[in-house]
Amino acid sequence: MKLLFDQNLSHRLVRAQADVYPDCQHVRDVGLREASDTQIWAYARSNGYTIVAKDSDFYQRSLVPGFPPKVIWVRLGNCSTKAIEQLLRTHVADVERFEADATATFFILP
Repeated sequence: MKLLFDQNLSHRLVRAQADVYPDCQHVRDVGLREASDTQIWAYARSNGYTIVAKDSDFYQRSLVPGFPPKVIWVRLGNCSTKAIEQLLRTHVADVERFEADATATFFILP
């Protein structure tokens, strides 16, 4: 499962999640630090990533053209990186089911 963390999430999640999401990357680590959502979308699509973001931009984008890429929308308010890490760890099985579902476009993590 290849996750691409958006700019609004900490790059530290890549290392912190490596044991459960070993193929994850952050946009800054793949040369997309200042990229537009369109560029990030295209990169994720071309490279088989699921985008993980904290704002609704990619969720909204996923409604029109559909997938790929798939989108995980983390819907936590102001919180620490540790809280996001814990949320992703808690929902590993749910994320795996989402990834395996050939018809699922987006997944919302509360």
